[in-house]
Amino acid sequence: MKSFSASIRIRASAETVWALLTDAAGYPEWNSTVARIAGQIAPGSKIVVHARAAPGRGFPVRVTAFQPPQLMEWTGGMPLGLFTGRRRFTVSPAGAGELEFAMREEFGGPLAPLISPAIPDQQPAFTAFAADLKRQAEAR
Repeated sequence: MKSFSASIRIRASAETVWALLTDAAGYPEWNSTVARIAGQIAPGSKIVVHARAAPGRGFPVRVTAFQPPQLMEWTGGMPLGLFTGRRRFTVSPAGAGELEFAMREEFGGPLAPLISPAIPDQQPAFTAFAADLKRQAEAR
């Protein structure tokens, strides 16, 4: 199963980080990997993520887990679960006034062995996402 992940320690409150993660309209202001997000990030909602790495293409996902301020999950893919992508965001205490932000995306489903090899390396974008979030949260 193909996956990408990033984690980083952030010196900010979980509420500050959560506010950034759930403000769809604000992503382009702080995140170098997201051009825009159409829709509202809320439990069960459908959003379309437009990544800077794929100009002109939107990735529709549904918010499938939403537990403020610690867990959010976006799920998308093909009908009938033939190919799925699941991105999980977690925010947890790390001690000494810091928290740990982690983001992981896993691809699965019966067609994953055929489709996954065509997915480009997203690790640099995951690393940049985490660094951008840290920079913005700590600046607030």
